[in-house]
Amino acid sequence: MKTGLMIGASDGPDGTIEGLVKLAQDAEAQGFESLWMANIFGLDAISTLAILGHMTSKIELGTAVTPTYPRHPTAIAQQALTTGAASKGRFSLGIGLSHQVVIEGMLGFSYDKPAKHMREYLSILGPLLKGETVSFAGEQFNVNGVTLDVPGAANVPVLVAALGPVMLKLAGQLADGTITWMTGPKTLESHIIPSINAGAQSAGKPTPKIVAGFPVVLTNDEAGAREAIGKTLQIYGQLPSYRAMLDKEGVAGPAELAFAGNEASIRAKIQQLKDVGVTDFTAAIVATDEGAYERTQAFLASEI
Repeated sequence: MKTGLMIGASDGPDGTIEGLVKLAQDAEAQGFESLWMANIFGLDAISTLAILGHMTSKIELGTAVTPTYPRHPTAIAQQALTTGAASKGRFSLGIGLSHQVVIEGMLGFSYDKPAKHMREYLSILGPLLKGETVSFAGEQFNVNGVTLDVPGAANVPVLVAALGPVMLKLAGQLADGTITWMTGPKTLESHIIPSINAGAQSAGKPTPKIVAGFPVVLTNDEAGAREAIGKTLQIYGQLPSYRAMLDKEGVAGPAELAFAGNEASIRAKIQQLKDVGVTDFTAAIVATDEGAYERTQAFLASEI
């Protein structure tokens, strides 16, 4: 199991372009195998990772995740291939539906038939990323004879943020894996991993990548850290898709799901992910007190 960092889902030490370049370079030097970036309402993740990819040499990079609705699949394919070229083949494109409150309430798109949306989206996106010419006629997308030719482009794996059975089957059949957030070890073992693996097997595809993100903090004040995480990440416990995963895990909210505690407890949690079949663990370090970010990152690096 690979160990990486997640940025953008919680506050980090420096969220500027310059700060993230330094973070990526430091993470690479410390031996972290990947760096994943959430795309919310700050820096654009795909564009930012193109810069980080150009300024690093070996760390893998990926979005966790970029919403599909605001971007046509041909546009996101072009962005992804460009970032793949900038990072010399180290970029993975993580995409997701986002949430109805964002897509309909804030952006004004229809959130009707989200699974159909994703199936059509992947039917266009996947072939474009492979350099194929795409002609597709669907209910939500129509593409006629589009081919992308990006100099230096390399293979860009596609990962889908999938939680429900239909989406997991789609991810297994049409993508290369999944990215999870607010989804605990028991749910990964009993629901996420077997469902996506079954989808991949039905399509004759290789075993999918399972990228699992968790809030993490190394601390001697576990109770205080969990209280802070509960406040910082409260919104995630209120979004229906994440709420369903938290309920399936049997926890009240993000605070209970977090890897918060001493070295032994965090080490045991990470081992549990490896045991259930997670391929990539990504730590969203939550700075619950002064120095928490740096000491947590140093500890995780020492465990690689």
